[in-house]
Amino acid sequence: MISLEIGVISVQGAISEHVEAISRAAAELGLNNVRTVLVRKLDELDSVAALIIPGGESTTISKLLVKFSLFDRIIKRVNEEELPVLGTCAGCIVLAKKGDIEIEKTETKLLNLMDMRVRRNAFGRQRESFESDIDIEGFDEPYHAVFIRAPAIEEVWGDCQPKAVLNDKIVLAHQGNLIAAAFHPELTKDLRLHKYFLELIK
Repeated sequence: MISLEIGVISVQGAISEHVEAISRAAAELGLNNVRTVLVRKLDELDSVAALIIPGGESTTISKLLVKFSLFDRIIKRVNEEELPVLGTCAGCIVLAKKGDIEIEKTETKLLNLMDMRVRRNAFGRQRESFESDIDIEGFDEPYHAVFIRAPAIEEVWGDCQPKAVLNDKIVLAHQGNLIAAAFHPELTKDLRLHKYFLELIK
């Protein structure tokens, strides 16, 4: 059986939690051929059928993607091969085409892949981290989301579609094979977003 390899960018951030969540989600979907790959090198990136950019610190992740020569290759694979990508929290920021003044000040390099403008720390700093139930389009029941120094998606255009809103801020968006979440789905027991991503890959 040919393995379906899901890569998790492992330069910084919530890595092991995503690995575990994907493994559990695949098992519940009966996908016995799914395995996760920690991605730090070009050959590891080139081997995967989909990619997760985890939460962490967006400026650091962006700089490390450049340092490890992954930045341009991600763009190339998305544009030429429609590589599915899930970006969570910091990963959501890095996927965007536009950022706020804080992103500009920190010279955070964005992948420029999703038709959206994001704002860092839109809900406050670390001490303002919180959890909240949100309604996600297509999900039957509310999703309990964890927000840690969370960004928000302030504007979408083109093919980018909002999928969840909290306090008038977009916190989940979907564009083609790209999903951006302002929260941390890997920190809850609810596997629906990871399952949604796996279904998108199939």
